Amino acid sequence: MKIIAKNKKAYFNYEILESLEAGISLMGSEVKSIREGRISLKESYAEIKGGEVFLTNCHISPYEASSRFNHEPLRERKLLLHRREIKRLTGKVKEKGLTLIPTRVMINDKGKIKVEVSLAKGKKAYQKRAVIRERDLEREMRAELKKRR
Repeated sequence: MKIIAKNKKAYFNYEILESLEAGISLMGSEVKSIREGRISLKESYAEIKGGEVFLTNCHISPYEASSRFNHEPLRERKLLLHRREIKRLTGKVKEKGLTLIPTRVMINDKGKIKVEVSLAKGKKAYQKRAVIRERDLEREMRAELKKRR
């Protein structure tokens, strides 16, 4: 698996509980653009509508070499999951107040583009501050050890 894009903010803003790999329904120009790495997962999320899962607010830049019939950068894209997976996700999202967010976009061995969708719970502000504090302490410790060597 070759990772094309990662949603780094998702790991900071959310507590990831579980992840699923899903296919994605794309147009030809979108596939070529993704292979060039021109995709952004910032502020994107997945929502369940009518028994189907859609990726919303994911920006795929228009492919430069395509004709005038290019794709819309922010259109909704259908995620391909099994019915039982969708039902299980629907139950968890409604029941526990969890969110579906895309964490990674990758290309598998067969050349298919896959999206890793994660069930996540939003972190509180104090939890985010604690993570930042931990990161700073770790950085200072590494610098001190480096200085002593």
